[in-house]
Amino acid sequence: MTTATASDATVPLLGGHHHFLLRRLHSLTGIVFGLYVAFHLFINATLIEGGNIYQLQVDKIHVLPFLTGIEWVFIYIPIIYHTIYGVWIILTGQPNNANYPYYKNTLYLFQRISAIILAAFIAFHVFAMKGLLGHALAFDPQRATATTIAGIDAHWWEAYLVYPIGIIAACFHTANGFWTSGVSWGLTVSAAGRRRWGWVCVAVFVGMIVCGGIALGATVAGHGH
Repeated sequence: MTTATASDATVPLLGGHHHFLLRRLHSLTGIVFGLYVAFHLFINATLIEGGNIYQLQVDKIHVLPFLTGIEWVFIYIPIIYHTIYGVWIILTGQPNNANYPYYKNTLYLFQRISAIILAAFIAFHVFAMKGLLGHALAFDPQRATATTIAGIDAHWWEAYLVYPIGIIAACFHTANGFWTSGVSWGLTVSAAGRRRWGWVCVAVFVGMIVCGGIALGATVAGHGH
């Protein structure tokens, strides 16, 4: 059974060696970003414990030295590169799940769909929290719980449409990305190894969904008021 998924126009355009390095960098930045997403959802899930606990976690982050540099090196730059190269892959790839409707091919298609949703969601989330989409959506680290709740409460479609879809896309894209990274980096060379790693990634997906659901539910319920 074949699991071939797509051709990539970057091979003839950039050459084999450059293509390999760019794809490895794309995978690496995806891993970094995925770990950040998992950490972010875990921290947000502390909202269920009350506003003071969440505020404490935010305070720990915002007292880090060189926070702006850390954000750019480990969050913004990886996201920007991963997104730009991911867009190129989407535009030049040729999914063949219609001709070969196998499980991995379908996951490949879902990975690309979730990437598009996630890119739009990240842009909305970052711009909103920076106050670029209105003061009501802005995040204030000194009033972390209150401004998080206020931002979600500002529009019904945030709590019941945008954030649920964004969280699901982020969790799937991260977990499936971890699985493909294991294959790409040669960490799961056997079918049994890929199967075991697949179950680990399923557990990662479930754990992230649970954390995201707890965070969103606690925010909507207004914990910490």
